[in-house]
Amino acid sequence: MHRSRNHKIIAGVCGGIAESLGWSPTVVRVLWLLLSLIPGPLWVAYVLMWILIPKAPATHHTRY
Repeated sequence: MHRSRNHKIIAGVCGGIAESLGWSPTVVRVLWLLLSLIPGPLWVAYVLMWILIPKAPATHHTRY
């Protein structure tokens, strides 16, 4: 799993989760927002994932 380079708003964590699951990044972000309303360490988990999960490797696209 990697943090997304294409689907990122803050750090690409939700985008990376969405890419690895094959889901829409919007769905993952909405689920994250709803779950963050429940008391618990969800924001701590986000920051830890931001630090621990590497960014996706850069891809080089050539345009013709």
